[in-house]
Amino acid sequence: MLKKAATVFAVVFIAIGVLGFISPVTPKNDAGMPVLLGLFMVGALHNLIHLVSGIAAAVSAKSEAYASLYFKVFGVVYALVAVVGFIQKDTVLGLIHVNMADNLLHVVIAVATLYLGFAVKPEASKAA
Repeated sequence: MLKKAATVFAVVFIAIGVLGFISPVTPKNDAGMPVLLGLFMVGALHNLIHLVSGIAAAVSAKSEAYASLYFKVFGVVYALVAVVGFIQKDTVLGLIHVNMADNLLHVVIAVATLYLGFAVKPEASKAA
């Protein structure tokens, strides 16, 4: 199950990373910042983070153990990103711009990935 979940995360994060670079999908808000689908703040670094997260998910999808580790690490990182985003309100460490929609999405991602990483046990490998 974890391998399949990691594959889904890979596809979604790579797609989000790519879409973040496409101007018609990321119109600028009143402050002149690109907003993915009119809701989520994006920028070059933010998009690259999504791409790297997706690639890491794809690599981790090769085994249940790697996928479990990915979700644990990814969950902790996204929880920290959410907390920092709520504290700083509009950036995460001054590196990426965020808004309330981003912060809430980061919480949802953190909860889901922490659950997958810590509550879902990796399936045993099947002998060929």
